[in-house]
Amino acid sequence: MQDHDRLIVHSRRQALRAALAASAGAVLPGLGHAQAQAAAAEPGALERIRARGRLTVGLYNDMPPFHQSGKGIDVEIAQALAKRLGVELSPMPFNADENMNDDLRNLVWRGHYLGFGPADVLLHVPVDRPLMAGNPRVEIFAPYYRERVMIARDLERVPTMESLAAFKGQRIAVPGQSLAGWLLIGADSGAYRDQLSTRLKDGTEAARALLAGEVAGAAGHASELESVLAGQKRYAIEPLPVPRMREGWAVGMAVKKESKDLAQALQAATNELATSGEFGRIFARHQVNWTRP
Repeated sequence: MQDHDRLIVHSRRQALRAALAASAGAVLPGLGHAQAQAAAAEPGALERIRARGRLTVGLYNDMPPFHQSGKGIDVEIAQALAKRLGVELSPMPFNADENMNDDLRNLVWRGHYLGFGPADVLLHVPVDRPLMAGNPRVEIFAPYYRERVMIARDLERVPTMESLAAFKGQRIAVPGQSLAGWLLIGADSGAYRDQLSTRLKDGTEAARALLAGEVAGAAGHASELESVLAGQKRYAIEPLPVPRMREGWAVGMAVKKESKDLAQALQAATNELATSGEFGRIFARHQVNWTRP
């Protein structure tokens, strides 16, 4: 082959390689664009919920007055949220795990190893910065209630209360395995430990013990005590007089981090329930005082 012919063949090979490279460059971006279009076209969480026609809401079991045996404040809130999204409610009741991180994993972003979950949204989640920071796979938002640790007293037996010393010699009912229980057990270096009746399931049982005259005081969450004692003029319900407990904590809801559209829709629905007075009416039906958190 002459040098001239070799040059032509070499040039043609270079041109073919350049053409193939150009074709490959055109195809690969095209595939990436198609994948991007497919990702963009994938329905969001809210669209999927509306397509199937139901909102699955995680509800804590045995949490009166918020949920017990299919009834309670959180059940009514879940119904109201589903209605505003234009779908039916599908409740997912569950028993609380050892800590809130486990509940968020099981009910929000992964699902339980027993085969249920995750729900679309979990209610009664503390709106707490450390909890948010420790759970980057969830979005915690829409506070709808502020809970507090309170103590109720029989005004005939304990007329005034500047400190827990007002209960000297008097029995106080409190669920032992609760924040109120731990606070009272440790208050004033354990000064009231022998006065406590702690074998109670929750604050509603403590309030009923007070109502029955078995004790002079009852401690628990404000919602628990109010749901039993509201309207009873013989009893006063006040903040537990211990440091850092007067402000309480807000509770809201949680969804998967990527469910931004659902979070926005639920936040809007929460705002509507607050401004319309529906939250106040829901809480009032269960004898609990509601103020916007």
